[in-house]
Amino acid sequence: MGLMSDATPSNPSASETTDFETMTRDIAEVPAVEVIVTVAVNLMSAAAVKLGLTEEGDEHKDLDEARKLVHALAGLLDASVTEISSFHAAPLRDGLKSLQLAFREASVVPDEPGQGPGEKYTGPVFG
Repeated sequence: MGLMSDATPSNPSASETTDFETMTRDIAEVPAVEVIVTVAVNLMSAAAVKLGLTEEGDEHKDLDEARKLVHALAGLLDASVTEISSFHAAPLRDGLKSLQLAFREASVVPDEPGQGPGEKYTGPVFG
């Protein structure tokens, strides 16, 4: 048995099945660009929280977590740049750069140029 079958209940309840069918139907109606942009915005929001950029400030600050989120955002944008219009891509790229700069500022020992989160995809980010 694979990992999927171990994690999947053998007898899902009727409500779980209905919820999944509803979710699938809802997703089927959403254009791919909208899903990509929504995921990117969620990654940005989570990274901002982990960088301490929200009203709560440093309460949820965790640079290790922020690094992962910024890196994932950069990878998503790099992979989807040809799939989404510049109308959507430009503000997302700007947001990514802002997060990368905030990460560099928040780091006690900044990464070498090109080694920061997501810089594998964007190249070195400077102010």
